[in-house]
Amino acid sequence: MSHGASPDVSHRRNRCVAGVVVALVAMWSGARLEAQVIRRTNPPTLSPTTGYSHVVEATGGRTIWISGQVALDSTGALVGAGDVQKQVEQVYENLRRALAAAGATFADVVKMNTYMLDAANVGVLREVRAKYLRPDQLPASTFVAVSGLARPEWLVEIEVIAVVR
Repeated sequence: MSHGASPDVSHRRNRCVAGVVVALVAMWSGARLEAQVIRRTNPPTLSPTTGYSHVVEATGGRTIWISGQVALDSTGALVGAGDVQKQVEQVYENLRRALAAAGATFADVVKMNTYMLDAANVGVLREVRAKYLRPDQLPASTFVAVSGLARPEWLVEIEVIAVVR
């Protein structure tokens, strides 16, 4: 007889290892194939909303964090100096591009933080946001009026978190 285990023991060991490998692959596949679910709710016990959801639950998928986007184009040039509308449009376009780079869309956004120099411009923000976000897919959202951003010519900065398959 050769060195090592008998053929019967080797066969059982191989079957056991194969079973563990199959179980691990099934667990890994199950985790990767878990359905992405994003549920947005506005409980009647909270105030009515204007362009956001009070509660967003996300399960499954990958979490994507998009850094605060400002009104710079792909060359780094400022778009819309002194023009809130143009800056907000550029910021949303930058967010769209960043999300796309991660395989996501605005439908996958679960949280949005907006920082703006002048709260009086919230109407402009809502107008542009409505072009990118569907009313039934609004993220949890925070709006903060700030005294300044990293550069004085920036009027708005927005960061998002998304969950994608």
